[in-house]
Amino acid sequence: MNIIDEIGILAISTRLQRLSEQLRKDGALIYKSFNIDFEPKWFPVIYTLHIKEMLSVVEIANEIGYSHPSTISLLKELEKQKIISSKKDKADERKRLIVLTAKGKELVVKMQPVWTVMKKTLNEITDNQNNLLKAIEETEQKLERQGFFQRAAELKI
Repeated sequence: MNIIDEIGILAISTRLQRLSEQLRKDGALIYKSFNIDFEPKWFPVIYTLHIKEMLSVVEIANEIGYSHPSTISLLKELEKQKIISSKKDKADERKRLIVLTAKGKELVVKMQPVWTVMKKTLNEITDNQNNLLKAIEETEQKLERQGFFQRAAELKI
């Protein structure tokens, strides 16, 4: 056990980041084992466009819960890989509409069996006495009602 593990709740952000990095790293290995060249960080955008087909940048940011700049940076990467393409919205020239390209749609077809394997494996990993996904959802709901900073500010002496 290291110091971060020992200090408990104070290191929750570090622990979640560590867990996230491990899942992403292993996720990349899983894709690679299926001969799929894919970065796990692209998943939320690809999956969202697979389901919703055509969205603006702002709509994608809202769907995946990322900031606008983070979303734009992901979209640039995906456009460079020719997985997505964008076009101007006829109704609003300032708006860009994002869609999966043919290459992006082929990628989704290749990834669907992998997602089935991942879902089964992740369910197995998180199905503990205290279900991780449920705990994350409950924590996110509390933070939506009142953020960490606001709560801490109220406790300041």
